[in-house]
Amino acid sequence: MLVPDFRNLGAMLRVLVLGNVLMLVTVLIRTPELENLGYAFLFLAGRVELPLIMFAMLLFMLGPWLAHLSWRDLTLSMVSLALGVTIITQSWLMPPSSHDAYLRGMLWALGSSLCAMAYFRWRQISQLPALGEARILALTARIRPHFFFNCINGVLGVIRTDPKRVEQALESMAELFRELMRDARELVTLGDEIDLCNRYLDLERLRLGDRLNVTWELKHAPLNAQVPPLMLQPLLENAVCHGIEPNPEPGAISVRIVRRGNMLDMRITNPACKVERRTTGNRMALSNIRERLALFFDVEATLTTEEQLGEFRVRVRIPLRREEK
Repeated sequence: MLVPDFRNLGAMLRVLVLGNVLMLVTVLIRTPELENLGYAFLFLAGRVELPLIMFAMLLFMLGPWLAHLSWRDLTLSMVSLALGVTIITQSWLMPPSSHDAYLRGMLWALGSSLCAMAYFRWRQISQLPALGEARILALTARIRPHFFFNCINGVLGVIRTDPKRVEQALESMAELFRELMRDARELVTLGDEIDLCNRYLDLERLRLGDRLNVTWELKHAPLNAQVPPLMLQPLLENAVCHGIEPNPEPGAISVRIVRRGNMLDMRITNPACKVERRTTGNRMALSNIRERLALFFDVEATLTTEEQLGEFRVRVRIPLRREEK
């Protein structure tokens, strides 16, 4: 089972919030008089906030190493880090008033780190059904009867005039099926996702021909960046189905992928179709991608849409992660 990514902003915020919640619970238990509650909380915060921030910074710096540990080893590492930080702060930075207070601080750090690991384990387990459901939704959204009906008709249309193209089309269909059946919990490289998109577009060109024009701007795209599987292809499928297919005239889809600091920025633009058609599938695909982005990247990933000047634009921003060699 995958362990938390402590380089993720959401995971860091949860560590800090959970530490403060446990601190508040401790104050409520130890302080019987409500009028002394504020003073007791500020006093404990003065002793806890510094080691808590130090602990969060260590988790962030050790994030890539912690990500490869099992849950048991991660728990031992978290407890060791929490106790180590507590020893440093209590021994040199903020010595307690008595030996008992020193021991209570150690026990609090031990209990808090175990509570944090229990929370992250519970959260990870509770996400598994959502991830499975997202994968099923991704499959059902992609395996649509009319898509393969159109592909087969396109193949039949050129089977006699261009056998080589038919062979390539069947290979593309097989590759799409292979990608659909893979484990949706594993990230893929941006380069592989782009290759899959090009295979999909080759299939659509069998029936749309010169009406479908796609421009890729990849000069500053890190092709070894890791992205969720079947993230870009459904967005292109939406662009084709809602921007190109309903229009009798040729249309252009633009895909621009760049690195902006520590983020990967992807923008897909297609003509805004003036012909009224059902958009339920479009909304379902976008909401499915949002859900999967949240499962992979928590609060750090965003998907936004806008319609402006006759164009429909989708923008996806995710944290930049590169494939490990």
